[in-house]
Amino acid sequence: MRDCFYRFFELANKVDLKNLTLEELTQFLSGMGKERFRAAQLMRWIYRRGVTDFVAMTDLSKELREELAVRAFISDWTPETVEQSSDGTRKYLFRLVDGQTVETVRIPMEGERATLCISTQVGCAMQCSFCLTGTFGLVRNLEAGEIVNQVCAAVKDGPVNNIVLMGMGEPLHNLDNVVKALQILYAPEGFDFSPRKITLSTSGLVPEMLELGRRIRVNLAVSLNATSDAVRDELMPVNRRYPLKELMAACRQYPLAPRQRITFEYILIRDVNDTPADAKRLVKLLHGIPAKVNLIPFNEHEGSAFRAPLPVSIEAFQTYLLDRDIVAIRRASKGQDISAACGQLKGKLERQQRRLPAP
Repeated sequence: MRDCFYRFFELANKVDLKNLTLEELTQFLSGMGKERFRAAQLMRWIYRRGVTDFVAMTDLSKELREELAVRAFISDWTPETVEQSSDGTRKYLFRLVDGQTVETVRIPMEGERATLCISTQVGCAMQCSFCLTGTFGLVRNLEAGEIVNQVCAAVKDGPVNNIVLMGMGEPLHNLDNVVKALQILYAPEGFDFSPRKITLSTSGLVPEMLELGRRIRVNLAVSLNATSDAVRDELMPVNRRYPLKELMAACRQYPLAPRQRITFEYILIRDVNDTPADAKRLVKLLHGIPAKVNLIPFNEHEGSAFRAPLPVSIEAFQTYLLDRDIVAIRRASKGQDISAACGQLKGKLERQQRRLPAP
């Protein structure tokens, strides 16, 4: 950790180019008296080729490379810890320059495809009762470059086809940095991700949902997890501020492209929200919304009183939705033999560190 702080002070007066959108990078170079097209060149080096050393950028003049080295740097992440599951799921823990840590999960899909689940904050302020990350509290927001760097690190292990902002933190609680990160990920000169390939998940910050829809295109997923205010108030304290009626109204206002749907994530918890009555109320809540439902069995973790649902309850819940023409997909749990659930790896390593003797 001491090395992290030395690195932090070394770079304090330099600009991390991964924090800049194409427009901002163009302005930065213009301030140096350089041509606008150099910004696109830099983005191609950084994101398409994964180069972080200005010396290696051979189509830039030696003078420009030397000037950039004085005024800027390009951050490059290597995971401190990686856990690999027997099903191919890979969990990364990254140590940040200030000593904090965040998690990222690479989830294998069919064939050679992979989805990357990335974090947007260190910790989280939402305090959802089923989520381990919420027990850490909110430490700070991630900068745009720190969000993007999770992708940069993961693609070293192979292509990433889809990205979900569903890791540590509430993305809409860090809206400005998240929008910047999306602009960087979308840039044709960089990763060139399509908005159809990136999904942002929110616990239900209603004003920020509507602002997100005004500012940028991205698939929206809403972490719902309950069909009554009484239960959702207990599971997700954000519901006390934005109850279900307001949340569902915001979902109806969210701008969608043709054939696009809002994804509703529903973590099934035994004897809490997995009953036939819950399934019936969910159908009513979704009326008139282009929607699909991801049914996610609760992933039990140390310290939680909640339990995973019984297979028969999952089957009955899904069947009720399907019989009423609601797309309902049961998400298989991945990485159950590693610390794959949000916050588990961070929590495990922090517990281990607390047990270590002082140096």
